[in-house]
Order: sequence, then structure tokens, then C-alpha cells
Amino acid sequence: MDSQETPSEAAPAASGETRQRPDRGPRKDFRGPRKDGPRGRKEAPADDDHGILLIDKPMTWTSHDVVNFVRRRHNLAKVGHCGTLDPLATGLLVLVLGKATRMAEHLAAEDKIYSSTLTLGKATASYDSDGEITEEKPWEQITEAEVRQVFSRYIGELTQMPPMVSAVKVGGKKLYELARKGIEIERASRPIKITSLKIDRVALPEVDFTLHCSKGTYVRTLCHDIGHDLGSCGHMSALRRHRSGVFRLEDAVTVDNIRDNDRDYMRSKMVPLATMLTRLAAAGLLKKD
Repeated sequence: MDSQETPSEAAPAASGETRQRPDRGPRKDFRGPRKDGPRGRKEAPADDDHGILLIDKPMTWTSHDVVNFVRRRHNLAKVGHCGTLDPLATGLLVLVLGKATRMAEHLAAEDKIYSSTLTLGKATASYDSDGEITEEKPWEQITEAEVRQVFSRYIGELTQMPPMVSAVKVGGKKLYELARKGIEIERASRPIKITSLKIDRVALPEVDFTLHCSKGTYVRTLCHDIGHDLGSCGHMSALRRHRSGVFRLEDAVTVDNIRDNDRDYMRSKMVPLATMLTRLAAAGLLKKD
């Protein structure tokens, strides 16, 4: 979940795909225009305005930025998303439009596939490259064999403690709200499942990997824990979501596509509600009441 899924990352990264790195420019330069769509009362949704729209989220945008942009661009009444991606992350963001918003919680519960980069030698407060450095340790003594051995421990059913910069609620407060005030509290570990964890590249201090994981898995926490298991420390420096349930990044459009085209284009790229329900049922992912 990262990141992370709230209603926060089987096609892995294509061979030769360039990993995206954090852009340190001001976030405001990357957000969609606040008044991009037509003004006035929201248009009543047509039958083909209910469904799923897959977006390739750009770096520095929040998931909420994308939701607001699509809503304003086409003056839509209901738009939501199925699993948060943090500003650092890129890739598949599943948007639900109109009546499909009722499915958001169900769709967010499906497994995810991510590619990510672990950078050893530095730990941060947020466990990713956006946070302040809190610890530095040597990494030069670590071998590729040791990296592969430690990674192999993180496959299967595990428990994981959510980071303070997550949307998990404790005592009615979201952890990230407390973290912004400099408050850190005890958190209970939660069960997760990592179905597969494949190392794609070892170029220390960096390790690129792809994982298939359950809802609630924090990739940043995985990077943090592996760094310490290797006798050093580490943080997540890149994250890209490739799949969420039955939905694939290859079928997503960009925010530029939405900005530069009309509502009919958006409709042509949507998965209609009826088609989505049929697809989920065929995959055995549709829960019966």
C-alpha cells in the first residue's frame, strides 16, 4: 500500500524501464489547474459516466490531486480512488466514477504489484526519500549474496508495523496527523502477505525489486526493515504501481491525456460499470452479499 491504501504498490516493470526518481521541484508546479472544467452546476451523469478510469499518476501529485483534477476537468459529481499513492510514487491509480464509487472499498482490498528501489546507508523519518535523514550507516560491506538472502525472508505471510506517516487510525487519529506534530506512538503490527518478491537489479547502495503483495503492505516499511536486517539502514527511493486486482498500468491514461481531450475521450477509456462487474465475477473477486 504506498503508497498507501485507503478507500494507501501480473505485469511487472517492462525490461529496460527507467526508474523514476524524486523531483525536488516545488509540488505546486505539478498540480492540475484548480478551475479546469466548465463552471456552473454539475452535469447530470450519463449512463456511460459510471465506471472505472485508470490513471498513470505522475510524481509529486497526490492521489487527491488526481481525483480533483478529473472531477473539475469534466465537471463530474462523484469521483473517488481505490488505494492511495503517495506523491513520491507513480503508476496505476484506479479511479471510480459515478455509481462505481460504491465499489471503491472492495476494489482497494485486492492485491497489488509494485516495482521499487531500496537505497541503503540512510534511514529517514518517513522511510522514503521525502523524509529527513535520521540515521546513516556504512553499506559498503554488504554483498549481493547477503541482499538476496535477506530478501528471501520476506516472502509469505508476515506481520508489519505501519509507519507513522500512514493513514492508519489509532484512537480516532490518523498516524500522519500525529507525525506532523512530531508525535510518535506505539502501533500494533498487522498481518500482510507477500506472494512474490523478485530482485531486478543490485547496484549497491541501490536494489531494484518487484513485489506482489496484499492490501495494507507498506513498501517503505519493507525497505526500512531490510536495511536494518542487512546491518545498515535504508529507505524507499522509488515506487511504481503496475497492477491493482484485475487492473493494469498498461491500460491507464495520463493526466495530460485527460487535460488535452474532451469528455468523450474519457468515456472511451473508461471501463463501464457493467463490464467491471462481469470482469470481477469472472475472476472470482466479486463478493456475494
